[in-house]
Amino acid sequence: MQPTENFSFELCRETADWLLARTRQRPRIAIICGSGLGPLADSLKNPESFKYMDIPNFPHSTVSGHEGQLLFGELQGKPCVCMKGRFHMYEGYPLWKVTFPIRVLKLLGVETLLVTNAAGALADSYSVGDLMIIRDHINLLGLAGLNPLLGPNEERFGPRFPALSDAYDSQIRALAMDTARLLGYSSFVKEGVYCMVGGPNFESIAEARLLHVLGADAVGMSTAAEVVVARHCGLRVFGISLITNKVTKDYSAKENVDHHGVLEVSRRRASTLQALITALVGRLDSCSSSSGGQKDGETYQNGV
Repeated sequence: MQPTENFSFELCRETADWLLARTRQRPRIAIICGSGLGPLADSLKNPESFKYMDIPNFPHSTVSGHEGQLLFGELQGKPCVCMKGRFHMYEGYPLWKVTFPIRVLKLLGVETLLVTNAAGALADSYSVGDLMIIRDHINLLGLAGLNPLLGPNEERFGPRFPALSDAYDSQIRALAMDTARLLGYSSFVKEGVYCMVGGPNFESIAEARLLHVLGADAVGMSTAAEVVVARHCGLRVFGISLITNKVTKDYSAKENVDHHGVLEVSRRRASTLQALITALVGRLDSCSSSSGGQKDGETYQNGV
């Protein structure tokens, strides 16, 4: 079982306190930028940035393509915060630490979380460069007993047994599909199921075949754990994957995927994803929460 003794509401509040004291921004939308997708964060207006290594209690990003900065600013006139790089269990972090920033974002006043990632396609109809709006996920780590909510529940964040049948907000997904249509992106924007695996190795052929049979359209090494914690906190969630490679399901195939190839596709498609996210943020309704959960972050922020 993963350790839980280092996670507490007070630890998250200490980090949120530190950030709120050092920025004028009060974000309502948070964006997590996946592998090679950091340029999303660079589009913020009036940015204020903090290196992860300088933020109390924050993990440090160790993966190429994850720069390790928290950026505050405005996107389409709306206060936002971007994680330029995320954390993974394969870096050696327990899942409570991987998802620690999500709870901090909640205490900063964030109400809507947009998560992006680079993923491999399992669905035969997907092509490299496609964008997949995440309809649902398969959290293999969670099914195996590795869940960021393990240990005593913190009621100030959410309930002991959160439901995930509505993990990815249906209204935001519909808005994103419509936004893609308006931008002329419909031909390469899909909607599907994302599967999170532990990594850091890419999947074997037998594993890829299994995941496809289970109903996964794309696979990656992040996102699902973050979404579990975000929903536990009552945040609205939207997720999107950039398809950077086709996962091999054929033993006669000769090509192999590598991280450099993933980053190269991410760099080439980053502007397209940035345009979609930017337009989507501009169309979000006043960032109001549909979760019906307690707004701990807003209450806390107003008391600062």
